[in-house]
Amino acid sequence: MGELDERVARCTACPRLVEWRERVAREKRAAFRDETYWGRPVPGFGPPDAAISIVGLAPAAHGANRTGRMFTGDRSGDVLYQAMYDVGLASQPHAYGLGDGLTLYGTRITSPVHCAPPANKPTTGERDTCRSWLSHEFVLLRNTLRVVVVLGGFGWQALLPVLRDAVWQVPSPQPKFGHAAHAELPATDGGADLHLLGCYHVSQQNTFTGKLTPAMLREVLEQAKGLAGVK
Repeated sequence: MGELDERVARCTACPRLVEWRERVAREKRAAFRDETYWGRPVPGFGPPDAAISIVGLAPAAHGANRTGRMFTGDRSGDVLYQAMYDVGLASQPHAYGLGDGLTLYGTRITSPVHCAPPANKPTTGERDTCRSWLSHEFVLLRNTLRVVVVLGGFGWQALLPVLRDAVWQVPSPQPKFGHAAHAELPATDGGADLHLLGCYHVSQQNTFTGKLTPAMLREVLEQAKGLAGVK
């Protein structure tokens, strides 16, 4: 997994995303003008033998694109890591940057797109170009992975082809995204089946309006823990 993470961080496959992430890292936000931005693709974060995977959308321009770690350094991450800490999946409730001591328990966070996109909107082509990284990550997690929590409809649509091409059967019609959606995907290799859980994204648009509350997020994470057998 460490080798995969290093390869992800060196990817230059999408010219538009390369130009944007590097421009943001040069120009910076005023509040972070004294910081050195990561400015590269952001690899997944968490143990290589995780039983739970949390799948987002893409790094935030001044969040993970600055800190180099998924959901770190912005308000979306503040909501997510607080909830993970509350249910026992993280060692601390806040994530500031690499080296802050944060550890995840039985859980790995990743995304379908590893570079910060303009306006937080990757193109379909960029999503598809990045798909191989997600596929490789799930191959490496195969022996331990039991549950995937998908934050938002974009991640849900991006993930289903990855699962279909791996060892899990995606039914037709395919499961629809929704908050608290739950689908069990049978394995085709004799291994464990996979539980797919939907959750509204932890974006400020959802958390500030109350569409997603901390209690709603904790409920999905608690369900993931139970299905995955994480203590």
